[in-house]
Amino acid sequence: MKNAYPSSPVVRTVSRRCLALVSGLLIGLLPSLGSAVEIRFEKVTEGVYVHVGDLGGRTKENEALNANIGLVVTPAGAILIDSGATYLGARDIDQAARRVSNKPIRWVINTGGQDHRWLGNGYFQAQGAELIAHSSAVPDMRARAGDQLQALQNLLGPRFEGTRPVYPDRLLTAADTGLELGGVRVELRHRGGGHTPGDVLVWLPERDVVFTGDIVYTERLLAVLPVSRTRPWLEAFGVVEAINPRWLVPGHGRPTDLATARRHTRDYLQALRAHMKKAVDDMQEISAAIRSFDVRPFPSLHNAAELHPGNASRVYLEIEME
Repeated sequence: MKNAYPSSPVVRTVSRRCLALVSGLLIGLLPSLGSAVEIRFEKVTEGVYVHVGDLGGRTKENEALNANIGLVVTPAGAILIDSGATYLGARDIDQAARRVSNKPIRWVINTGGQDHRWLGNGYFQAQGAELIAHSSAVPDMRARAGDQLQALQNLLGPRFEGTRPVYPDRLLTAADTGLELGGVRVELRHRGGGHTPGDVLVWLPERDVVFTGDIVYTERLLAVLPVSRTRPWLEAFGVVEAINPRWLVPGHGRPTDLATARRHTRDYLQALRAHMKKAVDDMQEISAAIRSFDVRPFPSLHNAAELHPGNASRVYLEIEME
């Protein structure tokens, strides 16, 4: 601050106490002018990293990035697993990746159609990265992009600047697809969706790591959306169980083990489906079915109180249609 206005007599004569006060006020304003959330990749195993997002919902403070972002470094370049929620957020992700490795990001894999999985695509496309997703993701992205963009713009204001929908340009159609970059094998597994129609698992067999996207939530309650389908969601979880990885990186929550993933995701989905199936078969009214579900095994999960009623109602309606 001392050199900001070197020729100003006001600055030259201001007391040290006032100068310290002004400096402190300006420093307090800095987060609003730049990124409010720190993107930091933590090592999972050799060449594999994750930024762990907030466990709560999207906020101005976390810049709508409450999801995990993966990074895989290979001799031929880096693979980013999900691109974040905004253009500026994607730039911050790129800068964080460069603090881990000087390898450019060659591929961006979108694991689903939620905003924080793909709305940073425009930044990485401009840097020359190839955008990869399952073909089922794109119709979902197109259908919900307008609502996602509007919600983020209302939430983030200036930090939303530059964000626009940029869809993946390499679309996969098979249930299982193997890719390779720099000698690192990447296997993508799709089982008809789950949380969103385009949900894919990213399995790195040589590293014994699976990035599950929103097929697995830990530490916080999962969210059943209007586009979610819990039957294929559980089928996809079965693929995670068959892989039985040493390191499991969920879409939300810290890297974990299979036992924790079962308790926090599979057990909740199975219990909810079984309860709602019986309620539908018994022609129980939906509000009574929601009230009678025993949520006691799951209240320790973040966001359980606000998310469970909506989850329960959507599963009831889904089973009615099956």
